[in-house]
Amino acid sequence: MKIAVTSVSGQLGASIAKALIQEIGKENVIGIARTPEKAKDLGVEVRKGDYNSREDFDAALKGVDKLLLVSGMDHPQKRIQQHRNVIEAAKLNGIQKIVYTSIVGDEKNTAFSPVVQSNRQTEQDVRNAGLQWIIGRNGIYIEPDLEYMDTYEKEGRITNCAADGKCTYTSREELGFAYAQLLLNDGLNGQTLNLVGEAITQTQLAEYINQVYKTNLKYTTVSVEDYKKERQAALGEFLGTIIAGIYEGIRHGANEVVSDYEKAAGRPHKSPLTMIDNYHKKLS
Repeated sequence: MKIAVTSVSGQLGASIAKALIQEIGKENVIGIARTPEKAKDLGVEVRKGDYNSREDFDAALKGVDKLLLVSGMDHPQKRIQQHRNVIEAAKLNGIQKIVYTSIVGDEKNTAFSPVVQSNRQTEQDVRNAGLQWIIGRNGIYIEPDLEYMDTYEKEGRITNCAADGKCTYTSREELGFAYAQLLLNDGLNGQTLNLVGEAITQTQLAEYINQVYKTNLKYTTVSVEDYKKERQAALGEFLGTIIAGIYEGIRHGANEVVSDYEKAAGRPHKSPLTMIDNYHKKLS
């Protein structure tokens, strides 16, 4: 059984590949990356695969039995065709099963909705491919908040536009484990599963961070418009708008969904406090 994982030079793809290696060994895992040299530390065969190149994937997927398609990071409309390049190459190569990493989120009402819509289109393309499939919808990663700790500590607070909305945070490590199980468990084929953790508010997030980091952060909410302007100034118009749209979705409940994680992974999702503590320990 040969299982390929796309975008293994990225953090989610690498996490999934590492979890798979634990389950089936390096010799049965194939990495695919736009720049293979960036993924050499995984210790598996890494083949070239640029989502813009159907030809890359026609070659990269030879001899592969199952495929994990990590959602691309390009502009929403570009991603639909990029993903189709991979799906069509999978069909050509006789791949048995595709597992796709989609996302939870508001499909209509926020600046993040175009990203969610493009993922929904790829979900439909996967379902219509004539292959076995499973779709995971990822929750919001907790790691970016923790990567921002220097700023939080300097300002003494966490500020965004989520208000009292709840977010079902997950982590790349938790997702890596779950996707490895989904690739190996054909009993869940044909299902769309929410891969999310416990729903918490931003105030609760600040409290958990304070417990682990021994800080005294407070949560402050601002309007969606003010937060969008601030994020655009810091990150540029495209990324700033997307980030603001994510927190706008949290504000309106789009990320408070029922979790299918235990069904997918065969074990409960780790708590937010445990994920924060694990991240902190890795840096210590």
